[in-house]
Amino acid sequence: MTFTTGRLQPVASWLVPDALRDDVYRRPLATALERLAVAPGWRCVDVGAGGGDVSVALAEIVGHEGRVYAVDSDPRARDEVASAAAAFSQVLAITQAGEDLLLPEAVDLAFCRFLLMHVVDPPAVLLRMRQAVRPGGWVVAQEPITSAGRIGGMPLTMPGAVHPDVGALLPALVRDAGLDIVDAWAEAPAGVGPGPVTAYLGSLTEIDPGDDPVVLPPLVTVLGRAPLPGGGAP
Repeated sequence: MTFTTGRLQPVASWLVPDALRDDVYRRPLATALERLAVAPGWRCVDVGAGGGDVSVALAEIVGHEGRVYAVDSDPRARDEVASAAAAFSQVLAITQAGEDLLLPEAVDLAFCRFLLMHVVDPPAVLLRMRQAVRPGGWVVAQEPITSAGRIGGMPLTMPGAVHPDVGALLPALVRDAGLDIVDAWAEAPAGVGPGPVTAYLGSLTEIDPGDDPVVLPPLVTVLGRAPLPGGGAP
């Protein structure tokens, strides 16, 4: 998949949101959204909205006919995300922890990225996300295997994360939440010298790798689908 600048420009058969242009992990995110065929009118929730890239990307795709819930435990981060996404779609900002996720309606897609690694109880969050989607709806989780990242060949660590390698368990966690796994894969950005990969590493760790090669932690993506009553096909 090739990425272009500009908002919603066609690439192959899909439209790439401008919000993903400068996202280091944009390819696994864009692949997931394309795989699901997210479209105008969808209702989505971004759990742990954080920096807002996912919320804005979803808002660009679902448009004003759709709806995006930007959920974060930090009210300031939540409001900043909602303000940016509101230019494209109906956005409702909610202050909640992932373990307490509760929405006023069932959604088509519940999404989280770099969230489960920081929560105390990842299975509880995935169960809440499963309960938030309609029958046949989607749950997408993207989490890293931090120790598989490398700086100059040496493993990365992230002492501040509760579950830094939760990505290695993600397929089983999604399955155990009662979801049917439709697809799963891992992908890692890599680079050497000045550039977005090195800059991203610096923002995470305050480490300057100099000219050492960098492989960021692989991001595991799992696409889970809520079964229909009676076990019918969605």
